[in-house]
Amino acid sequence: MSDSQNPFVRVQQDDFDLTTEVNWLRNEHADVGAVVAFVGTVRDINEGDDIQQLELEHYPGMTEKALEAIRQQAHQRWSLESSLIIHRIGKMQPKDQIVLVAVASRHRENAFEASHFIMDYLKTNAPFWKKEWTPEGERWVDARLSDEQAIQRWLKD
Repeated sequence: MSDSQNPFVRVQQDDFDLTTEVNWLRNEHADVGAVVAFVGTVRDINEGDDIQQLELEHYPGMTEKALEAIRQQAHQRWSLESSLIIHRIGKMQPKDQIVLVAVASRHRENAFEASHFIMDYLKTNAPFWKKEWTPEGERWVDARLSDEQAIQRWLKD
């Protein structure tokens, strides 16, 4: 865990265990009726090219603050009991887990919406840089237009 002051936002090289993390999230909350957990993984293909490896870089300290700000925005918009963001950095292979967003609330709709919101904001506002290795060599990954379009729905509220 890179930011020991905030156990709800973790940027780390190590993999995570979904069951362990969801159990930890729910531990103090007997009133939780819904937990939504999203796990993002490394794809083996992107833009038609085979992906052999993915590397994520970030600015320590700045990244954790940005993730916490996104998490807090979700808590301001929806009635949530708790939430957790774990984002991995470093080199990863296809099928490896990259990110976990877990949201606990009394009712499922809040958990679903908040989870979707957090992921949309992570894709567009979190300071991570991705590099892919393909058979043709390495390349930096640009932001996707679809991610920018997805965030627009939250700006209307």
